[in-house]
Amino acid sequence: MTSTPAWVPRDPRWLQIIILSALLLWGMAALHLPVSPLQVAATLGGALIAQWVGTRAVRLPRFDPKSAIITALGLSILLRTNAPELGALAGFIAIAAKFCIRVNGKHLFNPGMLGLVAIVWLTGDAWISPGQWGSETVLAFALAGAGFFVTLRSARSDVTVAFLVTWAAILFGRALWLGDPWAIPVHQLQNGALLMFSFFMISDPKTTPDARWARILYAALVAGVAGFIQFFLWRESGPVWALFLLSPLVPLLDALIAAPRFSWPGTTPAPAVRPGAAVAPTHS
Repeated sequence: MTSTPAWVPRDPRWLQIIILSALLLWGMAALHLPVSPLQVAATLGGALIAQWVGTRAVRLPRFDPKSAIITALGLSILLRTNAPELGALAGFIAIAAKFCIRVNGKHLFNPGMLGLVAIVWLTGDAWISPGQWGSETVLAFALAGAGFFVTLRSARSDVTVAFLVTWAAILFGRALWLGDPWAIPVHQLQNGALLMFSFFMISDPKTTPDARWARILYAALVAGVAGFIQFFLWRESGPVWALFLLSPLVPLLDALIAAPRFSWPGTTPAPAVRPGAAVAPTHS
């Protein structure tokens, strides 16, 4: 077994923060993405305030900002709005829901996904950026490599692989059905927003099923529903909406298949959960 290099942080959330920060700065500086420093600051502020309030409300032993920072960075990358206060509201809703909407000790929705859906759904002044990150092969491989490293460190690479394999099958199958050249699905798979979703959203270890086969099934279902939303309902950002709709399946899959609960490094590992058993809540 290969040992982890000394320079690699033990907690993979630090890697996520580093990678997401680099992507956001590169997008703003090199690609001139329409996201202002004020929006980024507002989103970070909203998420951190919600984390602090939640920490005090449930009397956690210490304030841990990592989850809030990751969520705010992801929102800044994917959420587009001309009103910075909506970024702050998205960050606050995303993290507040982590404390308020829970089943069997786990928060039900991926915070970043819920923040995106809530603001787009509830207001008419925000939208999800589906492809402004471009589709250049170099960008695709850079995002894939960085994201895969993070998912391996957090033991959820199976979710990313299952989703991308199923999504690729849908795209190539659709191209074959329509008689389109395969350059079209290849181009679609090189979308930066898709890779962001695959490596930093659906692979969240705190909101995916505990058992490996359940995670693979879940990821495949998300891809299937995303295909229906995007190619039959003609709604952009199908994967984000599919993840929102299928999140309630996670508690059911956890109840059907007992498996050890994921814990971040430095926290007490949670045991396998039996259906109907009481579970101590965690809020990281």
